[in-house]
Amino acid sequence: MGKDVIVACDFASAEQTFAFLDKFTGRKPFVKIGMELYYAEGPAIVKEIKARGHKIFLDLKLHDIPNTVKKAMAVLRNLDVDITNLHAAGTKNMMRAALEGLTREDGTRSLLIAVTQLTSTDQQSMEEDLLIEKPIDQVVMHYASCAKDAGLDGIVCSPLEAGKVHDSCGANFLTITPGVRFADGDVGDQKRVMTPAQAKEIGSDYIVVGRPITAAADPVAAYERCVAEFCD
Repeated sequence: MGKDVIVACDFASAEQTFAFLDKFTGRKPFVKIGMELYYAEGPAIVKEIKARGHKIFLDLKLHDIPNTVKKAMAVLRNLDVDITNLHAAGTKNMMRAALEGLTREDGTRSLLIAVTQLTSTDQQSMEEDLLIEKPIDQVVMHYASCAKDAGLDGIVCSPLEAGKVHDSCGANFLTITPGVRFADGDVGDQKRVMTPAQAKEIGSDYIVVGRPITAAADPVAAYERCVAEFCD
């Protein structure tokens, strides 16, 4: 896969999701299915969106004991999504177990990436709430290194950290970056943000964009603007 824009379909129902996706009569966007939609509609929504020809990033952020995550990934692998994820904070053993569960009998699997620190987390909240006193970029780099050592394909990180991740973990270690907003847009609840053009410049492989597209007056035009700024 090359650079791409992933649209966060953070809707509460299949009806809302398909009403949105039906607007795209040309290029079919790469779609992120998160917890809200997956918990509302279950595996059926993944299969239907896949059947419509969309690539899928299943964003469930698994984090549990290694055996539980392994068994959960063994179920999710049957959905044939393109990317799925977990929390790097679950340790290398959990990440390795996840890879075992995700890998099919023929050796194929989805790309597996790890969440480092959420883009809603800043230095102050990390120190006060999580009792992690290291600088946030150092924490992200450590989690990225652990994910690579465990055999994962990349991480979710702020676009602010994407370049450093590539410098440390290699150009082929994927960076998927939420927290992307247009220069003239609202940052919402994100603390560490960047524009699509800036994310491209700094080396993000994929950007995840939600409300700037899904809440736009013309979602298709907003999506095409993202693609033009990030991919072209």
